[in-house]
Amino acid sequence: MARINRFGTTEDMIIQEVTEGDASFLVAIDSNGLYFTTPDRVDNGMADTNRYAMDRTVFLNRLEKLGFSPIELFESNRDKIKIVSNSAKKLNPLKASKRGLS
Repeated sequence: MARINRFGTTEDMIIQEVTEGDASFLVAIDSNGLYFTTPDRVDNGMADTNRYAMDRTVFLNRLEKLGFSPIELFESNRDKIKIVSNSAKKLNPLKASKRGLS
């Protein structure tokens, strides 16, 4: 199973490659919807600014102009969305150091 990356883009989040003019982008999906990214941002272990820097509604309009249906694309790839579970109790590092747990 692929490791969930809360801020970066992983290979299993990529839906397909899209060409817009002379530029080539990757369409990816996360719990907030679809977005464009570039190959250098995939699986590099760093946060992908393309997930947060772009207005997603602007992206959806760009995707429609390229002939895609964002709703159909999202629905058909919903299984690629990784859910981050917060079921594990968070540990406060200050309290843990006083208890000798850190």
